[in-house]
Amino acid sequence: MDLIRDLKAYLQSTGGQVKEKKNTLELNLTVAERKTFLSKQKLAYNAKLRLDDKTKTVLFFEMLKESSAGMSSPGVTVSTQKFKIGKGGRQESVFQQQADFFGKSYDYTFDFKTIRSKIEEIVKAAGYDFQYQITPKGI
Repeated sequence: MDLIRDLKAYLQSTGGQVKEKKNTLELNLTVAERKTFLSKQKLAYNAKLRLDDKTKTVLFFEMLKESSAGMSSPGVTVSTQKFKIGKGGRQESVFQQQADFFGKSYDYTFDFKTIRSKIEEIVKAAGYDFQYQITPKGI
């Protein structure tokens, strides 16, 4: 299928890891990383999309994930935080607040909107509908 090939080629061009399974693609991209003495923190962008040829629709989901591991005063600590990214209005402003929060801890210039809009452009050029989902259910 040409659409899945085009989407996979674009996702690979972002420099992240791309996984393909049937009509589903997943992108994992490290946005920022901090290393300190005996501690490592990472901020990652994750996007998933699924093609439905019957309805000519592509379902899309994305989120930011922060993970850390290392030593702290009481001992070893491992933690993970995930934040969903919404397409419009309230969800996107909430994500922007979270991105601003991460910006205080990490030095990065990643723009998630660029990836989302390019995927939407590729999908619509192929004659498919682009549907943004706020949960990964069904992808």
